[in-house]
Amino acid sequence: MAEEKYEYQELLEYLVKGLVDHPEDVKVERKVDEMGVLLILKVHPEDMGQIIGRQGSTARSIRTLMRIAGLKAHARVNLKIEEPEGGRQPREQREPREEKKESSLEDLTI
Repeated sequence: MAEEKYEYQELLEYLVKGLVDHPEDVKVERKVDEMGVLLILKVHPEDMGQIIGRQGSTARSIRTLMRIAGLKAHARVNLKIEEPEGGRQPREQREPREEKKESSLEDLTI
């Protein structure tokens, strides 16, 4: 039996496939519960940065579009972006960033 696709689900797939480098790996799963509709987005690990965007701006925009598309269909739609296995390491396991040295006027040579 083929899974029924809803307009907001097709919109999500269309948007995400246009953003990523591996559109064949885009998968959208739909779950319904008492809180509304949950769309679970899975993408290729290399494409996570493109979906999240700088400081989460792209993900926030996609979530907003999904809520608006859901309103048209009289559904409360939420989006969960599933992090791929082996994606990010927990903070304590990551290598620390190099501290930026504060420059002062004395450091400048003319």
